[in-house]
Amino acid sequence: MTETTTRKPIRKAVFPVAGLGTRFLPATKAIPKEMLPIIDRPLIQYAVDEAREAGIEELIFITGRGKTAIVEHFDQAYELEATMGGRGKSLDVLEPTRIQPGNLVTVRQQVPLGLGHAIWCARAIVGNEPFAIFLPDELMVGNPGCMKQMVEAYNEVGGNLISVLEVPEDEVSSYGVIQPGKRGFGPGGALTEVLGLVEKPKREDAPSNLIISGRYILQPEVMRTLESQGKGAGGEIQLTDAMARMIGQQPFHAVTFAGRRFDCGSKTGFVEATLALALEREDMADEVRAMAKRLLGV
Repeated sequence: MTETTTRKPIRKAVFPVAGLGTRFLPATKAIPKEMLPIIDRPLIQYAVDEAREAGIEELIFITGRGKTAIVEHFDQAYELEATMGGRGKSLDVLEPTRIQPGNLVTVRQQVPLGLGHAIWCARAIVGNEPFAIFLPDELMVGNPGCMKQMVEAYNEVGGNLISVLEVPEDEVSSYGVIQPGKRGFGPGGALTEVLGLVEKPKREDAPSNLIISGRYILQPEVMRTLESQGKGAGGEIQLTDAMARMIGQQPFHAVTFAGRRFDCGSKTGFVEATLALALEREDMADEVRAMAKRLLGV
């Protein structure tokens, strides 16, 4: 892979949003889990805002049955806007939901064969360009955002990057963990060379306490790797397996995210994110803090 290839700008992002959201049933029976709100913004909106902050232009949603509400959220709501305008209400609150025509593409994942398969479904649209991946379940809060931090690192080293976070050693068995090489270089000393990936290792076998979080920048060659890859854990095509095969063939680094991660794929993580962000909002922080004290009896 040439230097020119490794430094092509990151213009496209893939959002795998075809999951059934069974952990949140019955709420997700008719509503996509990505549309569940953290306060007043759905999860998918946080991910899209993060992508835009990083300068990404084209958004690719990998959808499934019952996911049309996600696309409609980013469509123009003429009746709503006309009604609000007629009543003299500001439309600024809807500005983040507007995506320019042609900048949103949807691809149907017809069979649920795993994250790797979902990414592979975007191959024709990704083409021969590097691209970002956002897992909306993982809400990343930072200033700048996680993907912007990754793009800054990518502009320095190119190749493939994954976002990682440090966790206590007794938690590593719940996550994918990197085998680190050279550490502490690049922007802010946040870069680590990736020598290998281990999925949910035992604590004593974990090569580090750096866990893979839900943001990636990958070169288009990963599509060819996924195409020839068999099923892995759970009988699904695993993205982690494809990335592991690329290590040693292309530059591969991890960016330690300077920020916070909320696992909104779990109910407790979803509640934690809601409370944490509410406590940072000027329009509600005092009321939420007083409510929490009242409920806790303190």
